[in-house]
Amino acid sequence: MTGGIDIMAEDCGDGEAVGGEPDRESDPSDSLRTWGAVQQALREHAGYSRAEFADLVRFSKHTVESVELGRRMPDESYVVRSEEFLGNTGALRKSSKYVTRGRGDVGLAAWFRQWARLERVAESLCTYECRLVPGLLQSEGYARALFENRLPLLTEEQMEAQIEARMERQRMLHERPTVPFHFIVEESVFRRRLGGRDVLREQLDLVLELTALHNVMLQVMPTEAEFHACMDGPVQLLETPEGRRLAYSEGQENGRLISDLKGVRTFQQRYDTLRSQALNPQDSRGLLEQLRGEL
Repeated sequence: MTGGIDIMAEDCGDGEAVGGEPDRESDPSDSLRTWGAVQQALREHAGYSRAEFADLVRFSKHTVESVELGRRMPDESYVVRSEEFLGNTGALRKSSKYVTRGRGDVGLAAWFRQWARLERVAESLCTYECRLVPGLLQSEGYARALFENRLPLLTEEQMEAQIEARMERQRMLHERPTVPFHFIVEESVFRRRLGGRDVLREQLDLVLELTALHNVMLQVMPTEAEFHACMDGPVQLLETPEGRRLAYSEGQENGRLISDLKGVRTFQQRYDTLRSQALNPQDSRGLLEQLRGEL
């Protein structure tokens, strides 16, 4: 791994791919497709449309479609609620234990994949974001609104592949409970009504839910702050199992992995200073709850 590598590609935050290259298409496992097909057959036998079933299991219609087509792993809560409304035989619950994921890099831009792999094994991950809610904290509705605003426009297939990748990455917060995830996000990001009032309300609810996890911490950088150590843009930092520190920075149509000691130290210094300038976690949650109450 070399320091300061620049790899150009189109992005929409957190390195989601937007091109139509064959290696970015969905590649679900056979077990994932099979489970989805069985669940779909049971739903249709029960007489529910996808929209009706989505309301019953409290997931979006897009999520139901993605699970049934084998593009997304069913969450445990999805499996449990599906069982409840599709006969409660135990078949879905038992078979879900044998469902395996497809390739972890599907839906990710080539230039982001190396960082995404590092995330999966990192001992800690820190993220500063000033443009949008970090991908690991995004609701499906927010992610969809983000990609719907992407120019040039995406095909439905491209959009779904990227949303699936984003939701898959988010599983880390639950699956790696001993790994600390720290976020600093600008207040203006949470005030921007991307996708509308309902989308923002759902997004704030999810952030409050995720930051209630003991390994997830969020600090909000208030717009009225007079000092700001990270005016040059977003940055991510992680520590590898070997104790090595790496940094990642991205802008429009580019991403940069920084591994040289001096460069990483600079980003770490900025991030550490920003932590002291942002609201503490308790006050940050209070601000988000206030914004949620205003919607």
